[in-house]
Amino acid sequence: MTRTGRPREFDKGKTLERALELFWSRGYGATSIQDLVDALAVERGSLYGTFGDKRRFYLEAVRLYWQVYERRLTAALDTAPLLPVLREILTHPARTDELISEMGTPNGCLVGNTTAELVPHDSEATEIVARSYRGFTDIVADALHRAQAAGEVTDSARPEDQAQLLLYVVQGLSLVSRAGLDKKAALAAIDAAIDGLRA
Repeated sequence: MTRTGRPREFDKGKTLERALELFWSRGYGATSIQDLVDALAVERGSLYGTFGDKRRFYLEAVRLYWQVYERRLTAALDTAPLLPVLREILTHPARTDELISEMGTPNGCLVGNTTAELVPHDSEATEIVARSYRGFTDIVADALHRAQAAGEVTDSARPEDQAQLLLYVVQGLSLVSRAGLDKKAALAAIDAAIDGLRA
């Protein structure tokens, strides 16, 4: 029998958070609308009506991912000494197995995954990714400026250049981690990067 009437209400914020987990564990291409319907227990028509098609839903999830990450990154780096906190942030892609949820285990960084799957042929995704990377380097550079002034971090390079290097480290590790990772080797490489920042 055909159902009539309005689709049942659902919490958009919580639904987006759960979709983010699913996209993060499976990837954009491997997640179908039916996967989302089944995992989120929301009617297909309600998803389309609220989020649009799968691409729009995914990009909204990526925006949410970055908003949460940026807040946490800013708060984490507002501390001294800085280098132990930076090490914790850089090792995060090597520890995604600690983040397993009912939706699965995250694969790398969702922004990095979006780079691999949708950039450069999707201009909106490209802009989201570029803005996220700029945000990361701006936040990290600000923290490095403070750490240089405190004598914790070497001033042999500009904080902006150091932050750019750390972006390459964390995104490279994030991408490599999707193919399996020698955690011991990854942590040793990160320690080398941190040692290179010491005053």
